[in-house]
Amino acid sequence: MKKPDSFTADAAESLAIQALTYLAADGTRLERFLGMTGITPEGLRTAAAAPGFLGGVLDHVVSDETLLTGFAAQAGIDPAALMRARAALGHADWEREVP
Repeated sequence: MKKPDSFTADAAESLAIQALTYLAADGTRLERFLGMTGITPEGLRTAAAAPGFLGGVLDHVVSDETLLTGFAAQAGIDPAALMRARAALGHADWEREVP
């Protein structure tokens, strides 16, 4: 993927969905994400519809260097691209918006 200077919201959302898929592909990564967010496996679909959720996914990935570098390598992107994608999504506090 070409390194853009900035992301559109759509491109950032697409990258966040890829990051969520990366988390879900490994039970340990997914369990850690769910545990840290308090989301149940059954509630994941509902949570995913909440405004700001995808930004929260990126927050989670960039907060852990192992996740960040692993996902960036798999996606073929510079890890700094995730920070630019996160900025494009704004900073909604999605955890407070999930019922």
